[in-house]
Amino acid sequence: MKNSQKLMNHQELGTQLDLYSFHEIAPGAPFWHPKGMIIFRELEKLIRETLDKADYQEISTPIMVRKDLFEKSGHFKFYKDLMFTAKNDNQIFVIKPMNCPESTIIYSSQVRSWRDLPLRFSEIGRLHRKELSGVLNGLFRVRQITMDDAHIYVHQNQMIDEIDRLIILINNFYKIFGFKTSYYLATRPDEAMGAKSLWDKAEDALAQALKQNKIKYELQPKEGAFYGPKIEVHVKDSLNRSWQLGTIQVDFNMAEKFNLSFVNQEGKKEKPVVIHRAVFGSFERFIGILVENYQGAFPVWLSPIQVKVLNLTDRNKKYAKKVATELIESNVRTEIDDANETIGKKIRNAEVEKISYILVIGDKEEKNGTVSVRERGKGDLGAQKLEKFKSKILFEIEEKI
Repeated sequence: MKNSQKLMNHQELGTQLDLYSFHEIAPGAPFWHPKGMIIFRELEKLIRETLDKADYQEISTPIMVRKDLFEKSGHFKFYKDLMFTAKNDNQIFVIKPMNCPESTIIYSSQVRSWRDLPLRFSEIGRLHRKELSGVLNGLFRVRQITMDDAHIYVHQNQMIDEIDRLIILINNFYKIFGFKTSYYLATRPDEAMGAKSLWDKAEDALAQALKQNKIKYELQPKEGAFYGPKIEVHVKDSLNRSWQLGTIQVDFNMAEKFNLSFVNQEGKKEKPVVIHRAVFGSFERFIGILVENYQGAFPVWLSPIQVKVLNLTDRNKKYAKKVATELIESNVRTEIDDANETIGKKIRNAEVEKISYILVIGDKEEKNGTVSVRERGKGDLGAQKLEKFKSKILFEIEEKI
């Protein structure tokens, strides 16, 4: 790990690398610049591909709904101080601070059978929470949050298997980023909805799934949500700070509150258990941690600009453009620097931008149909045929290297 005194924070790096910015006109809500949105979209793509393979169905719910919904779920009682509200047509609306109550509307839109379960609804939802101005902290604590949520409706007998699947999914996902994880089991708080017997059953299921996966965990007494206990997954960042990211929550109460049911094998109505889960926690916090951990030197697949092509002289502009075009057509994010500067300055500029690969194009390269490759952190790799370089970088992108 690098000396922490020399590390830049994610707000400084965001400015230096032109990823995002913060402005008083919208406190607690980042402005995402084009390069920052590339990172955001790559993470969206990754989570969607992961969930498609895991048999999730993606939904999207309104950002503003009547207050009644959150009163019915119990959220308004516990979280009303964090909710933004608006009045229209003599009705109070809530700018949604969480996705779960609206998921029940889609579940209830048709009769569900035991054959439908587990039913996995995922949602990348934009949420708003009225955080105090004094606690706002760049991407780490925001008022506008992008949450990768899911609500999974299961039979009680499917609960442990589904939690087991979620633990494996979260672990495999974090391995891509080299995160070291710590697990916590947060139990029933003093103010909680529902019978203690159901809470005990939910806590036992979470603990059993952790043990099945041989995961050591710490208890967090009375730190569960008001509707159910939860597994919290924490990671350490480059400054050794611990952040909560992923969560797995078991909820017996939402089905009761919203009268949710499915038809069981005997043809009778039965209430599902709802499992809430998040992998990123929030896109904002996750990206803030990544920016600081990598110090802007992202792996190739996540880099906003993966290749910078530099022409040595004006004579080489045409070939440099041909090289860049071929890479772009292969879905490699590529830019050309054909400014009237020395090659040394162009290389230094690209290094400051933390570009993964720099390709230098001169007369020799143009004549031989090659590119001179410089890799971030390794320096000059010498001349290569473009096809060889392209195969290398496409492999690294595909394998998330």
